[in-house]
Amino acid sequence: MIGDFMKMKDLENLGPDELSAKEKQLKKDLFEMESHRQMGRVEKPASFRNLRRDIARILTVLNERRISDKK
Repeated sequence: MIGDFMKMKDLENLGPDELSAKEKQLKKDLFEMESHRQMGRVEKPASFRNLRRDIARILTVLNERRISDKK
C-alpha cells in the first residue's frame, strides 16, 4: 500500500468497517516506517507525507458520514 495514493471517490465507496481497517493498517505502516527512520533506513521519505494524507482522507470520509447521519 505504501506509495499508492487513495482517491476520495474510492474511499467514499468503501464501508465504515473497511475504512476503519484501512486506517488501522495505514497507521501500522506509518509506525513501522517511523521505526525505520529512527534506524536510518528510509527508502522514500515522501511516503510519510502520503501515508499521513491518506489517513486524513479516511478520517474525513468517516467524519462526513457521522455528520450526515446526525442530520
